[in-house]
Amino acid sequence: MAPAVATAQVSNRNQTEDIIISQADLTPLQIAVVPFTGANGPQISDVISGNLKRSGFFSPLNPASFVETGLTLANSPNYPQWTSIGAQAVLYGGVTQRADGRVDVGFRLYDPYRQCQLVSYQFTATAEQWRRMAHKISDVVYQRLTGEQGYFDSRVLFVAESGSQTNRRSRLTIVDQDGYNPVFLTQGDEVIMSPRFSTHNPDEVTYVALGKDYSRIYLYNLATGRRESLGDFDGQVLAPRFSHDGSKMAFSIIRNGNTDVYVINLRTRQLSRLTSDPGIDTSPSFSPDGSQIVFTSDRSGSARLYTMRVDGSGQRPISRSGGLYTAPAWSPRGDLIAFTKQSGGRFHTGVMNTDGTGERILSSSYLEEGASWAPNGRYVMFARQSPGGDTRLWTVDLSGRVVAQAGYTERGSSPAWSGLLDAPPANLGVNQGPDSCATS
Repeated sequence: MAPAVATAQVSNRNQTEDIIISQADLTPLQIAVVPFTGANGPQISDVISGNLKRSGFFSPLNPASFVETGLTLANSPNYPQWTSIGAQAVLYGGVTQRADGRVDVGFRLYDPYRQCQLVSYQFTATAEQWRRMAHKISDVVYQRLTGEQGYFDSRVLFVAESGSQTNRRSRLTIVDQDGYNPVFLTQGDEVIMSPRFSTHNPDEVTYVALGKDYSRIYLYNLATGRRESLGDFDGQVLAPRFSHDGSKMAFSIIRNGNTDVYVINLRTRQLSRLTSDPGIDTSPSFSPDGSQIVFTSDRSGSARLYTMRVDGSGQRPISRSGGLYTAPAWSPRGDLIAFTKQSGGRFHTGVMNTDGTGERILSSSYLEEGASWAPNGRYVMFARQSPGGDTRLWTVDLSGRVVAQAGYTERGSSPAWSGLLDAPPANLGVNQGPDSCATS
């Protein structure tokens, strides 16, 4: 079952969450998210509704419109009562306390038109992990109804900003993808730049810290709080990024007015220089298979995107149209490269195929930069600033039809989206029932 598609143009803007669906033939699927029963049940439902709505593919119905109430996991829905209000899917569940203090969070998803069950699942975790369970349920629902992998059980690393433009304070910050549970990881006594997750270890991150007389790349372990400098380099360091397997890191060093891309082996700390052209070569990003790197270079006179093999050979330009290209990021699927482009007096967030063909602009504004991929490769997060305004985090889907302010709505820049988190300590969850819609 996929989201319904209409031929008419849809324009829908939610004033509280600032979600925009425009220039589209997409009609969001109307889903009834029934308040879950048990401790934190209604709050779990609210988180699920918010996640699905921000995706742009779903329009959660107002619970006040529900005809049937009191649904429990022991019951099937009264299908006509849900089709009568236009519900194309019905989700409900409950929280059950265990004797050992943990909780079971079970749910069922139905198609009321075909009158069959789409999925039934149960997660077990501590009571304090109820928000985490809501994100994992959102992932299951999203995947079952769209055919795409979910992305809600993830986090965002970014630079939180405060103070004035002349006295700005920046702090490395991590937050759940929906904007909740922000944690400041640095104190604001350094300028923080280019935070990035390791795709190999979700607890390992890197960033650049600028002090009065130094620039350093740090490795930071989110689980232990341990911070380690990558080492002292002769020159200013910029834009670090892990390889997909976590064994290497690519970054740039500014030396004697020239900026080049280097790779360091994180085990041996052996440093290799990959570029040597005059000018600025920076913002390297590994392909998921580890065989290539995309980067920005102005060696031709203006900033363009280039790719090279991981050993530095085979350097060639891939961006083909006018404008200045910066900050490329390879999709976790390996099929696309996201970028920031400056042209026509505006900044744009776009994607292209890995050979530079098929360029598409997804979002444009006065100023935006720093594209980072959702773990499913379907959405891109970036920082946007309005004229005279502050910088906020935004997301856009690959169609460019769904543009939304990210869950964290305070000032922030340089977002980095994590991969999907590991399973909760208890278990991944247990499939509780057959997908009867698959055989109906």
